[in-house]
Amino acid sequence: MSQSQESLDRVFREEYGRIIATLIRICGSFDLAEEALQDAFTSAAAKWERDSTPQNPAAWLTTVAHRKLLDAIRREKTRTDKQAEVEYEANRLEPYIEPELPNEAVDFPDDRLRLIFTCCHPSLNREAQVALTLRTLGGLTTPEIAHAFLLNETTLAQRLVRAKQKIRLAGIPYEVPALDVIGQRLVAVQAVVYLIFNEGYAASTGYSLIRNDLCAEAIRLGRLLCELLPDEPENVGLLALMLLQDSRREARVDGQGQLVVLEEQDRNRWDQNEINEGIKLVESALRMRRVGEYQLQAAIAAVHAEAKNADETDWRQIVALYEELRGINSSPVVALNHAAAVAMSEGFDTGLSLIEEVGTEGRLDTYYLFHASRADLLRRLNRFDEAIAAYDRALSLTTNLVEQNYFRRRLRELTREMSN
Repeated sequence: MSQSQESLDRVFREEYGRIIATLIRICGSFDLAEEALQDAFTSAAAKWERDSTPQNPAAWLTTVAHRKLLDAIRREKTRTDKQAEVEYEANRLEPYIEPELPNEAVDFPDDRLRLIFTCCHPSLNREAQVALTLRTLGGLTTPEIAHAFLLNETTLAQRLVRAKQKIRLAGIPYEVPALDVIGQRLVAVQAVVYLIFNEGYAASTGYSLIRNDLCAEAIRLGRLLCELLPDEPENVGLLALMLLQDSRREARVDGQGQLVVLEEQDRNRWDQNEINEGIKLVESALRMRRVGEYQLQAAIAAVHAEAKNADETDWRQIVALYEELRGINSSPVVALNHAAAVAMSEGFDTGLSLIEEVGTEGRLDTYYLFHASRADLLRRLNRFDEAIAAYDRALSLTTNLVEQNYFRRRLRELTREMSN
C-alpha cells in the first residue's frame, strides 16, 4: 500500500464522522453529504498519489467536499439559504484548497455531537439508529454493516433509506438536545453504542462468537462520546465496560474455535493494556459521584479483571455491586446475574433458589442464558437429569453456532457422567 493510500485510510478512519457531520449541517441532507464526501475521497486518491499527501488532509477533504456540495446544488438549481451557507463555509476555507494549502491546521466546527443525537433520535427504531450511526459516524459501507449483522444488503439499504426519509419528512432537528432532555436522549445514544458492542462481543447468530470489527467500532464511538461529553460519568463508565470486556477477547475461544467460559479462560491472554485503561476509567467515573448502570457494570468487570485466577475472584464484592445495580435497574436479567454471583459467593443451592425465584414470573422463559445458568448450577450440584433438560432448553434458544456447540459439549459430558 502506498504512503498516500495509507494516509487516506487513516484520515477515513479518524475524520470521516467529523467531516460528514459538518457537511450534513451545511446542506441538511445525509445523501448529498455522503455523495460529496465520497467524491472528495475519490479525488484525493488520485491527487495525493500524484502530488503527495497535503499537510492537512482532513481540511483538504472538507474543503473539496464543500465544493462538491456547491456543484451538486448548482446542478439541481436549488438556490436556497442552505446554498448561501455552503458558499460561506467554502469561501471561509478557500485558502486551504490545493495547490495553495498552507501548513497550519484549520479549525472547522465539530458537529459530531449533533449527528449522534440525530442518528439516535427516539422517532427512529433501534435497528435504524444502529445502522445510521454505523453508516455516518463510523463510515461503514452498507455491505459492511449488512455483513456484520448478517442482514441482506438490500434490506439494510432500505432501512437506511427509510431512516433518512423519516429524518427529512418528520423534520427531526439536527441539533444537540436542550438541557432538560439531553440526559434522557443520551441514554438512547449509549444504548445504541453498547448494542453495537454486544453484537460484536457475543454475536447473536453465525459461525463466530466474536466480531472484532463491531467491538472496535463501538469502542471508537465510546471514545467519541467521552471526547464530546467528558463530564458525563456514564460515558466514561460505558467506555470502561467495553474495554474491560474486550480485554478477554483472545481467551474466549480456544484454538479450535470452541467457547471458553470465564472461569476456564487463560488470563495470560487477557489484554492488560485494555484492563489498565478500563480500571482507570472506572475509578475516574466513580469519582464524579453520579453512579449509573454502566459504571457499576464496569466496576464488576474490573473485579474480574483484577483477579489473577478464577479462585481469587472477590465474589462478595461482585454481589454487593449487583445489589447496588438492582437499585437502579430492576430487570430480571440483572437479578439473574446477581443470583449467579450469589451462587459463587454463598453456595450453589442458594444461588439456584434465587435463579428459580427470578424465573417464576416467566419473563426469562425465552432467554437462553437463564436456562444455561440454571443448567450450570444443577450440573455443579450433580442433579444431572435436570441439568440436561436445562441445557437442552438453552440449546434450543441460541442461534450462535459456537454457543450451540458449547451446550452440546456439556450435554455429552453429562451423559457420560450419568453412564458411569
